[in-house]
Amino acid sequence: MAAGGPLSTDDLVQLLTPAGERIGHQQFDAYASHLTPEELRAMWRDMTLVRAFDKEATSLQRQGELGLWVQSWGQEAAQIGSGHALNSQDFVFPSYREHGVAHTRGVDLVEVLRIFRGLQHGAWTPADHNFHLYTLVIGSHALHATGYAMGLTKDGLVATGDPAKDAAVVAYFGDGATSQGDVAEALTFASVYDAPVVFFVQNNQYAISESATRQSRVPIADRGKGVGIPSVRVDGNDVIASHAVTRWALEHARSGQGPVLIEAFTYRMGAHTTSDDPTRYRPKAEEQLWAERDPIARLEAHLEAAGELPDEFRAEVEAQAKALGERTRTTVRGWTKPDTLGMFDHVYAEPHASVEAERAWFDRYQRSFADQEATR
Repeated sequence: MAAGGPLSTDDLVQLLTPAGERIGHQQFDAYASHLTPEELRAMWRDMTLVRAFDKEATSLQRQGELGLWVQSWGQEAAQIGSGHALNSQDFVFPSYREHGVAHTRGVDLVEVLRIFRGLQHGAWTPADHNFHLYTLVIGSHALHATGYAMGLTKDGLVATGDPAKDAAVVAYFGDGATSQGDVAEALTFASVYDAPVVFFVQNNQYAISESATRQSRVPIADRGKGVGIPSVRVDGNDVIASHAVTRWALEHARSGQGPVLIEAFTYRMGAHTTSDDPTRYRPKAEEQLWAERDPIARLEAHLEAAGELPDEFRAEVEAQAKALGERTRTTVRGWTKPDTLGMFDHVYAEPHASVEAERAWFDRYQRSFADQEATR
């Protein structure tokens, strides 16, 4: 991993070594000092459940039950660690791989699959969870997050000194999205307007099949520095460090000091999506290297060494994972094909003449096939 480049590990914030040893950090150790064994077990449980769900969803896609699936395998620590740093009033703008963050925001993971089954464009109400719908257009939601954050400032919900009121926004996206113009514009707007937004980049090293080394000559975090945004690189497979850095960044944003860019250096263990074949562009040795840095195993080793992962807790989580898998299978296989005309529902909050005209035309178009069949 070349020093100074996008795959460098030289300046990563780390509080938990790959072997599970807890280490200190001059700046960020204080932002993890509050974590109790119970809270760490909760993070281990969440990562374990999300991975179990992820594997089940992959199997369902292979069985033809889903049109597509986007795995988060290998990125659980970055998502769960940062998700646990959020306050209820904070608002999240995800891309399409943030299943772990969705879980921490109370979104039912099984309902997420409605999108990938082709049943709905969004399977939850964002206001119920302060978690926006998945965004499939790469990087576009960085602008939405920045605008929302600017709105928080105008609404007087930033730097009030009231921790129950002050809010911030987090926009999650991958390294590939940082090559998009929308992200560059969002960074500029956020910097100029001191928007309370945290840009959380999960650098999983590949934009589909394109290595990060073909996207940047320098660490991805330096894109923030280019517009005057404080930037931090963190070991994205370290759930404690991911939590601590995000907690600091959110406090920075909520207090009116402006945006922060976090680059969580991690690895996508699976394919970009189930339509991708990573064996065409990734060596097996590289995958094995990162398998040895597994985020769940790292926290597990730490808890075991401290005597804080009892067998009964393991059994409880294993049962929860099994139940989640069963509910996922049963629910997805029970979904029936919806009425095609339903695609015209909820396009606007109020009835819209153009949408109704399109609904009527499409209804006539569909019926024309039945009429042709009847005359044969």
